Amino acid sequence: MDGRDLVRSVKLLGSVRGLRTVRSAWRHRRADARALPGRGAERARVPGSVLGAEPGPGGGVVRFARSELRIRVSVGGAVFWAWDGAEPLPSYALPGPAPEPDPRAGLEPDKDGGWQVVSERLTVAVSRNGAVELRTPGGVVLRRELPPRWWEPVGGGPARWVQRSEVPADARFFGLGGRASGPRLRDGVYRLWNTDPGGRFGPGDDPLYLTMPVQVVVSDAGTHLAFHDNTWDGRVTLREGEVGAGSGHDRQGTCEVRMDGGPLRCWVVAGTPARVLRGWAALTGAPALPPSWALGPQHARWGFGDEREVRRVVAGYRDRGLPLSVLHLDIDHYDAHQVFTVDRRAFPDLPALAEELRTQGVRLVSIVDPAVKAEAGLPLFDSGAAVGERGAFVRDARGRVVVGEAWPGAGGYPDFTDPLVREWWGSLYAERLAQGFSGVWHDMNEPVSFTPFGDPTLPRSARHCLEGRGGDHREAHNVYGLTMARAGYEGLLRLRPEERPFLFSRSGWAGMQRYGGTWSGDVATGWPGLRASLALVLGLGLCGVPYSGPDVGGFDGSPSPELYLRWFQLGAYLPLFRTHAAIDAGRREPWEFGPEVLEHARAALTERERLLPYFVTLAQLARLTGAPYARPLWWGAPGDRALRDCEDAFLLGDALLVAPVLEPGADRRAVRLPRGRWYDTATGAAYEGPGQVLVDAPLSRIPVLARAGAVIPVRGADGGTELEVWAPPPGRSGGGPVVPDAGDGWEAAEVERYTTRLADGRVVVERDGGEGVVTRPVRVRGLAGTGAVGAAGGTGQP
Repeated sequence: MDGRDLVRSVKLLGSVRGLRTVRSAWRHRRADARALPGRGAERARVPGSVLGAEPGPGGGVVRFARSELRIRVSVGGAVFWAWDGAEPLPSYALPGPAPEPDPRAGLEPDKDGGWQVVSERLTVAVSRNGAVELRTPGGVVLRRELPPRWWEPVGGGPARWVQRSEVPADARFFGLGGRASGPRLRDGVYRLWNTDPGGRFGPGDDPLYLTMPVQVVVSDAGTHLAFHDNTWDGRVTLREGEVGAGSGHDRQGTCEVRMDGGPLRCWVVAGTPARVLRGWAALTGAPALPPSWALGPQHARWGFGDEREVRRVVAGYRDRGLPLSVLHLDIDHYDAHQVFTVDRRAFPDLPALAEELRTQGVRLVSIVDPAVKAEAGLPLFDSGAAVGERGAFVRDARGRVVVGEAWPGAGGYPDFTDPLVREWWGSLYAERLAQGFSGVWHDMNEPVSFTPFGDPTLPRSARHCLEGRGGDHREAHNVYGLTMARAGYEGLLRLRPEERPFLFSRSGWAGMQRYGGTWSGDVATGWPGLRASLALVLGLGLCGVPYSGPDVGGFDGSPSPELYLRWFQLGAYLPLFRTHAAIDAGRREPWEFGPEVLEHARAALTERERLLPYFVTLAQLARLTGAPYARPLWWGAPGDRALRDCEDAFLLGDALLVAPVLEPGADRRAVRLPRGRWYDTATGAAYEGPGQVLVDAPLSRIPVLARAGAVIPVRGADGGTELEVWAPPPGRSGGGPVVPDAGDGWEAAEVERYTTRLADGRVVVERDGGEGVVTRPVRVRGLAGTGAVGAAGGTGQP
C-alpha cells in the first residue's frame, strides 16, 4: 500500500489522484526549500584533550577542551554516556524517569591521564582524547568508542555527528529494528529512517517500516546491546572483523553511526542474552501482554468487500474444522477510505456481524490509518481542528496544515507528539469498539504520503509539538508510529480498563513493545520473502519487540501451493500467526491451494492450538523478562560461533527448536543443534549437540525438535492444560516454567516451575514449592530407547 505501487498498478500519473499526488509532492519540496536552507560552511570539532573530571552519582563528567562526556551507571547495570551535556531525558524510548544511578559506581583516575567508572558488570574507561572503552569485569574489551566528530554549520543549526566503534574480531551484529537481510547484519550501510519501501520488499530492501538505533553485538567476550538514543535520520555502517586476518593478527569489527542532528548519547546493557534483554525491558518498558485470543490463528485480506464474504471465509474455516481466532478488516471496509467510518452498503450492521462471529470464537480487528481527509465540514477533521490552540494536525513552518496524499485523498496528519492530540485520537477508538472490534492494527504510520518521487512521507520542515519542546519532522518522523501506538493503546485502556488492549503497528521505534507488537508489512511473495519473514521476527525480538509475524503467503502475488504451505508452517510457530494479502493477490485461505495443502495446513493449525498454553507462557515470560518468544539459536550459547552464524532456524522459548523449510523442493534439511540432547517431535529420534544433523522435512511438516528435559504446557484432549515432558538424559536434569492463562484482564501472572530428572528408568517431574506435588496431567515422551545419534561437527570454534 504505497504511492509508487499505485503508480505502477493503475497508471497513477494519468489519474486525478495522480495529479494530486504530484502537486502534494512539489508542495512538500517547496516547503522544505523555504524552511530548511542549505547547511552552508561547516566547522568540524573533536573533543580535544582531557582537562579534568567531576565525580557524580553513578559516575561523573569528564571535561575536554571542546566538549564534555557524562557517564552514569544505573542501579540495573545499564551504562549511559553522552556528549555535550546531553541527559537521558527527554527520550521517547524511556517510559518514565531515568533509572536511578548506582551509588556504588564512581569516577576515578585511570592510567595515562584517563578516567574510569567501575561497576559490577562493566568498567567504562575514558582515554585522555575521548575514546570510551567498555570492558568486562575480567578486563576483556567488549566495545571501544573512538573520539566522536561533529560538523556544525557556521551559520547555526543542528550539528551532524559520527561515532566510530570497534568490536572483537569474532563479533556478529544483530538488531537495528526490522531488517529483511538479517538477522545477522553483514557488512553494509543500514539507514535509520522508517520507510514504506514501495508496496513490497525482499531481503535486498533497506530501510523498512520500523528502524531502531539498537544493535546487539555477540562475541566470545560477551553480549551487549548499544542504543544510540537519537530519533533523527541516520546511517549505520557495519563491517565484521576477521579472526587471524593478515599474518595471524585479528582485524577488529567496526561500526560507524552517522546522524544528521540530535544528541550524541548512548545506553549499553551487557551480560548474557537473557540478561541483556531483561535490562533493555527494564530501561524501555515491559512488553505489552496480548490477550490470549491474539495468540491463535488469524486471517486478513485487503478486499473482503462485504459482510457476505466475511461470513463465507469464517464458515470455510468452521466447516472444514480449522481453528480461527481473529479476522482482520482492511481499509476497504471504510466509507471512501476514511478512518473511523464504515461502508454501510457493504457492512450494514457491523456490530451484529462482530457479535455473530464472537459467538463462534472469532474476534474482529480493525485497521487504523493516521491520515484524516482534510475537508472542512467533515466531523473528524473539524473535531481535530478544534484540539488545543493550533488543532491536532501537523503544520508547516508558516502555520498551515500540512496536506499529503493518502488513501482518503488529501489528508491531514495528527501530531501524535502532542499529548492533547494523543488524548483526542485515543478517544476516537470508542467508535471502533462500538462497531464490535476487539483490537486494532496501525498501518501507513511511517507516516506515508504518496509521492511519485523522493521519500513517501511528510516534508522534513513540518512542525511538531514534541511534548512542548517544539521541532520539525526531521526529529519527529521516526517516532510518529511509536506515538500513534501510544495514543491508541492509552485510548483503548481508558475506554476498557478491565481488558488488555490489543494493538500492533507497522511502524514504531525503540520502546514500541510497551504498546503492542508489529508485523512484517508488505513482504514480497516468493522464497526470498519467506526467508525475510524469519529475519524480521528474530531481529525485532532482539530489539525488545517480542510479538511480531509476517503476512503468511506474502502480501503481493500468488504463492505456489508449496510456498504457501511452507510459509504457513513457519507462521504456526511465530508469535503473530496471520495470513494476509493485497487486493489483487488472490486468496490466502488454506483450502484455496488444493486438498493436500489443506490437510497439511490443518496439521499446522492443530499443532498451534495444541501449543497455545506454551505461547501463553512465552507471552507472560516476555512481559516479565523481556525475552522474545522466537530466539536465535545462540540465545543460550552465545560463545558458539557456529550458532551465531545460523540464520535458518530458531528457538521457540527454551524448549523447542524450529527449522523451517526455506527452499523449494526440499524434503530434508540440515539443522544445527545447540549443546545437549534434542528429540525430533515427529519421529522421537534423539540427537546429541552441538553439531549438525540431517533430518526429514516432508511436505507435511517442518522439523521441530524438543530439548531433553523440557516441560512444555500443551492443550489436552479435554481442553485443559497438561505437561508434555521430554525425557532428560541419564545424569542430567531439566525443567521449565508454566504460566496459566488467567484471562484477558490484568490478573498477576502465577509462574509454576517444574523440574525433571531420570531415576531408575522413570522420568520424575516435580514442582518447585508446594512439596513438589504436580497436579496437572503429565505425558512423558522420549523414553523409547536410551541412546542418541551424535551430531556431525563441533561448535565451529577453532
